[in-house]
Amino acid sequence: MPPITILIKPASSACNLACSYCFYKDVAAHRDHAFEGMLSMNLMEKVIASGMEYAEHSCTFAFQGGEPTLAGLDFYRNVLELQQRYQKPGVKILNTIQTNGTLIDEQWAQFLAENHFLVGLSLDGPAEIHNLNRTDLQQKGSFNTVMRAVRLFRKYQTEFNILCVLTRRNARAVEKVFRFYQKEDFRWLQFIPCLDPFDIPGKNMAYSLSEDDYAFFLIKIFDLWFAEYKKGNYISIRHLDNWLSIMLGNPPEACSMIGHCSPQFVVEGDGSVYPCDFFVLDQWNLGTVGSRSFAEIVSSQTAKDFISTSMVIPPSCKECRWYPLCRNGCRRERDENGKNIYCKAVREFFDARFGQMQQAVQMLRWNN
Repeated sequence: MPPITILIKPASSACNLACSYCFYKDVAAHRDHAFEGMLSMNLMEKVIASGMEYAEHSCTFAFQGGEPTLAGLDFYRNVLELQQRYQKPGVKILNTIQTNGTLIDEQWAQFLAENHFLVGLSLDGPAEIHNLNRTDLQQKGSFNTVMRAVRLFRKYQTEFNILCVLTRRNARAVEKVFRFYQKEDFRWLQFIPCLDPFDIPGKNMAYSLSEDDYAFFLIKIFDLWFAEYKKGNYISIRHLDNWLSIMLGNPPEACSMIGHCSPQFVVEGDGSVYPCDFFVLDQWNLGTVGSRSFAEIVSSQTAKDFISTSMVIPPSCKECRWYPLCRNGCRRERDENGKNIYCKAVREFFDARFGQMQQAVQMLRWNN
């Protein structure tokens, strides 16, 4: 069996923020039960036991939401005890958590640091940009509380990276966002395009990211990144890391760049398992943890159907010189014909900057 990642939603879709573009709120609204309850320790124990039974080499437990810190610090203390109990020889256990940062206090920051959690912190840029979409239930901006979490993470040397959701506004303000991150010395960045709701496609939301917006962002962020790299200052930007790694002959790290869906295990608050964070929908329910092993889940017909529907390659992709790098992107970002909705943007980027990417690849070879 391979190393595996189990994505766990201990607080289901519950969140203390009301971000305008929240894709998971939309996903949950398309289920019979939007909120599946808080994950019990009994079910969490079954998740850990099942993961240890299935995994080889490493098993990553990735906690997301909703907002996973709503499960409380004692939940995670118990998780660590259960992991120690069930850990098997030769399998390394890793823990990650994706958080909006607003509930982080001294205890949280110290706990995450001492127990080597890798933290993903959601921060869309400086205050005037971040607060446009990431507000609390009273519509107040969350920037100040997120930056408080940054200070606490640095105080306790908690390992963290930054996740930025790309909207129309911050894609066009990419240099301002990048310089803010640079000033704050954030060196591990991930930019992900916001998703329109299932029922409102067509980039009709105030935050929607158009192909032109995305093309502008891709070219500008690469130029900013490359200028720093030529100075000897390497800043990790996930999509660039992946493209450059592919050009170096390595497999992509991001599942969105594989070209098709691969088996995943997403565990909701009621213990039900799904194949992908973007498709935690009733039709893709793969069963309940504990009642079916992960081996049975991944070999189920529903799992096979989910993967097979992502395998179709549009004819235009087969003819495109950039397909080996693009690979038609994430399934959630494909139109009704199975084509990436950002195809034009990605082609425009590669057409404009492939020569510079080759230079960067050569520099990476020299430096390694």
